[in-house]
Amino acid sequence: MPPLGRGFGPRGFLTDEEKQNQPKISAALIRRILSYLKPYWFQFLLVFAAILLSSVVGLLPSIITGRIVDEALVGRNMQLLIRLLLLAFVTLAASQIIGVLESYINAWISQRIIFDMKNQMYDHLQHMPHAFFTSEKQGDIITRMNTDISGVSSVISGTLSSIVSNVAVVVTTLAALFTMSWRLALVGIVVIPLLILPTRSVGRTRWKILSDSQAKNDEMNQLVNETLSVSGSLLVKLFTREKQEYDKFVRVNGEVTALQLKEQRSGKWFHVLMGMFTQIGPLLIYFAGGWFIIARADTALTVGTITATVALVNRLYRPIESLLNIHVDFTRSLALFTRIFDYFDMPNPITSPENGKKPDVTNADIVYDHVVFSYDPEKELLRDIHFTVPGGKMYAIVGGSGSGKSTVVNLIPRLYDVCGGAVRLAGVDVREFDLSYLRGQIGVVTQETYLFNGTIRENLLYANERATQADIERACTIANLHEFIAAQPDGYETVVGNRGLKLSGGEKQRLSIARVILKDPKILILDEATSALDSISESAIQDALEVLMEGRTSIVIAHRLSTILKADRILVVKDGVIAEEGTHEELLEKEGTYRELYETQFRQVLDYETEHEKHGEHKEGKTADPGQPL
Repeated sequence: MPPLGRGFGPRGFLTDEEKQNQPKISAALIRRILSYLKPYWFQFLLVFAAILLSSVVGLLPSIITGRIVDEALVGRNMQLLIRLLLLAFVTLAASQIIGVLESYINAWISQRIIFDMKNQMYDHLQHMPHAFFTSEKQGDIITRMNTDISGVSSVISGTLSSIVSNVAVVVTTLAALFTMSWRLALVGIVVIPLLILPTRSVGRTRWKILSDSQAKNDEMNQLVNETLSVSGSLLVKLFTREKQEYDKFVRVNGEVTALQLKEQRSGKWFHVLMGMFTQIGPLLIYFAGGWFIIARADTALTVGTITATVALVNRLYRPIESLLNIHVDFTRSLALFTRIFDYFDMPNPITSPENGKKPDVTNADIVYDHVVFSYDPEKELLRDIHFTVPGGKMYAIVGGSGSGKSTVVNLIPRLYDVCGGAVRLAGVDVREFDLSYLRGQIGVVTQETYLFNGTIRENLLYANERATQADIERACTIANLHEFIAAQPDGYETVVGNRGLKLSGGEKQRLSIARVILKDPKILILDEATSALDSISESAIQDALEVLMEGRTSIVIAHRLSTILKADRILVVKDGVIAEEGTHEELLEKEGTYRELYETQFRQVLDYETEHEKHGEHKEGKTADPGQPL
């Protein structure tokens, strides 16, 4: 946002939202803010000393100007004139150098505090429960992490230093003014309201225009973000909405332009008026000083004193206007810290207990002991979930969409904690485990694979940074991915793109499986890990997973019949309970929920695959299911 002139704009006024959400000032809040400044108290002392010295040195050029008029010019002393001019230059240079030093120390302090706070915030967010990231908007998290914390810099180098600097300038300038001539000092001070009051009045009007302009800018940015993103641009093309979106952009852009022109026009005329107002003070001082000299009302008054007074009064305008807006700066600074502290104060119910247990979970039973869970206290999602997965066995969980299948398995690595009952592993409640150890024993392949925007190797090493090239190639061979990688120009250094967009769905899922193979976990959780693979690749992966699951306890959320048939036992989840349990044949005989799922979902897929295999249409690289490209 462009500078708005003195005394108005973003620093001059609070928005309606800011007024409604003004933070509550308390001693605890101030102490908490100061705790971040405390480690740098010595540097702050240097800054304040530099500010005070700069404000004193800044008086000298104006005072020297008075001496130049009275002693050098009136006395026609060229030698003295040169000395005074050199002295004025030295004081100006000294003031600038002190200002640079103060600015450097201030910037150093600001960046160190930002460094500390960002580290603290990132560490805090890293350990927040999974529920936090599913409920909070990603944009809000990034804003708190980057924009809000970075804004602390302006609080320290702007608000805090500005207050100290402005107070120092006002105090030293007033002292100098009253020392030279108390009469002219009073005349100069009387003029100040003539500048400030119209400034604030016009500023409110201009601030309203700027607020409207910012709102329209946000609307335009939202439109650009939605329609020019990968997914948004694809949607526009598929529905041929280019013309409509362009017309919408032209309309919003026109409204933004009109508001900006209106704001600039008001600013130009305002600067003209303020330029006239700023001359009133000096003119009154010259008039009053001239009258005092001509009428001999003040025999000690000189032309040099009048000249110095004019310069010093001009020096008062900006800091006084800034101090009048101190409540705005202070409120915004507190609001900024309050937003940051809101995140720091968010409770984290899923933490590692002190001296958490680390039992051997090899071939350990997984026991769900009458588990109850809900995201919303008023609505239970899971109730009385009770079953045991024997060590080394593979259980499949099936059910309709939204039945709670993924939630059931998410309780094992403590992505969520039970609201009632317990989940036990090797006879120990998972809440008693050391959290890092617990999650280190579990390998999860989700249906929607997430990859970092790096190389294939970097994504694989995320599971085990000590893995050798031989380990990586073995894992990728098992996952039926090594040949694909070897055929790429950059091999394992191939960049996968944002969220793995440069890979097909099947390739991403194979990479995800290879990543879990490298982790070599004791417990496997597969959320339909083969859903994006063609039949030939799926068969190879299933064989690999069978080898991988051997000697490991596994739970598979399954949608494909071929996966379900390989399970030692099948659990059917419906309406938050285990509605049925048994083998494929046993569950079909019951003619209940599983039979219904089989007839409506599994049977259709099985018939589809059988039909295409009969016609020889399954080839390497083609998918068995429509809409599942490899």
